[in-house]
Amino acid sequence: MRLVLWLLLPALLFSCAPANAQGVPGNADRYQRDLTRIVQQELGLDGSVAVHAAQIHQESGWRPGVDSPVGAQGMAQFMPATATWISEIYPDLGQAAPYSPGWAMRAMVRYDRHIMERVKPWYARDVPECDLWAFTLSGYNGGPGWVSRDRRLAKAAGHNPDLWWNHVEHFTNRADWAKRENRHYPRRILLQLTPLYTRAGWQGSDPCSR
Repeated sequence: MRLVLWLLLPALLFSCAPANAQGVPGNADRYQRDLTRIVQQELGLDGSVAVHAAQIHQESGWRPGVDSPVGAQGMAQFMPATATWISEIYPDLGQAAPYSPGWAMRAMVRYDRHIMERVKPWYARDVPECDLWAFTLSGYNGGPGWVSRDRRLAKAAGHNPDLWWNHVEHFTNRADWAKRENRHYPRRILLQLTPLYTRAGWQGSDPCSR
């Protein structure tokens, strides 16, 4: 698939399966070592395993065989077309296998890195990590093309397009339901679920704790 995917409605790209925020699910422990290895391979030893664990928690509750009502598949809740696209641009990942926990975790971390590199402003060196992650997660949920449009709207309104919280997060032309889902996604992962995993001893910093 081509980058035209970014223009599709968020519901056609990803789905956020409800997940329990009361504690780390018991089935998460079996994947902790593999996710830690994947994050460190993709992002270095200082990569935040906790953030990615929180993202999986939100997407699927660590259930590798789950399907969403709109057709998103597996632990990372990729739509089939998106999974195929990722496997095409990153052939080292192998054939798309969204129901495979190993493939889903590696593809999710790689796609997060892909989005972060796309949304990170080349001219701004001091974007807070918390904001950068919020942009990235918003892009994962709805497509990085929407992030670019939202930033332009914020800039036109006199807000800082390089800051998510209290700036870009308030500007979008998405449908109301899509706005609610997209704005909830980074807020829940970064502010509610990531601290849960850092307290449980998962490696990596909490980017929004400082």
